[in-house]
Amino acid sequence: MKDFRDLKVWQKAVEFFETVVLDLEQFPKTEVVRIISGQVLRSASSISANIAEGYGRHKGAEYIHYLHIARGSTNESIDRYEKLKRLGYIDKKTFIDREGSLEEIRAMLTRMINRISE
Repeated sequence: MKDFRDLKVWQKAVEFFETVVLDLEQFPKTEVVRIISGQVLRSASSISANIAEGYGRHKGAEYIHYLHIARGSTNESIDRYEKLKRLGYIDKKTFIDREGSLEEIRAMLTRMINRISE
């Protein structure tokens, strides 16, 4: 790997971020939605950002630390989407799709963490 952008997990995380942006553009501009939208945007952005930052560290423990943060951000993003679903801003099918993408990214991060830890 020459660059963090070569990592499949980073690419998937950026694709997810792009999906979040498209989702958010569809929501009404209420105060509650604005707050939750900002939170989901930050948590989704944090996934790829922490993968990139950890890659730049090139040290086992530090890299793993940032991958753990990225993995935590997948859970945070699921939480935000759960709230959007419960408030009726997204339907169950959309939620299941977004959750599935995040679970795939989380599994990829877990495998990376386990490989680096060995």
